[in-house]
Amino acid sequence: MGAGKTSVGRRVAKELGVAFIDTDRRIVAAHGPIPAIFAEHGEDHFRALERDAVADALEEGGVVSLGGGAVVTAQTRELLREHPVVFLTVTAEAVALRIGGAGRPLLAGDDDPVTRWNQIYQERRGWYEEVADVTFDTSHRPMRRIAEEIAAWRREQA
Repeated sequence: MGAGKTSVGRRVAKELGVAFIDTDRRIVAAHGPIPAIFAEHGEDHFRALERDAVADALEEGGVVSLGGGAVVTAQTRELLREHPVVFLTVTAEAVALRIGGAGRPLLAGDDDPVTRWNQIYQERRGWYEEVADVTFDTSHRPMRRIAEEIAAWRREQA
């Protein structure tokens, strides 16, 4: 959350001349707002929708932006093993300027959102590293530059 997946992903897709797919946006378009899905059906239901959205997007190809929790599901991690994966990191200090509780059900509640973000990040970090082929930090550099570097990395892989 707050690492710039959508912003960077759009720019990378443009650099590479391929489609950009945001799986969270697809879920919202098909099933309604993510906070409502969590509230009405729970996280497990959302993760199943997310897994299916990821599978469909990966099959279509292009640059695919996944929600930060997609790696929680073992089936999703397995799908990602067959594709080049970029892990975008961000420091807690930088993320504090980017996130708010609105639209982020896992940050809702009485806890400080950055503290909760850090807890979630630490819980998921091993999974992110497990699926990642390369890591880029987005904390202090322009998203445009990061996207150019990711596109260059991807071109080297092809």
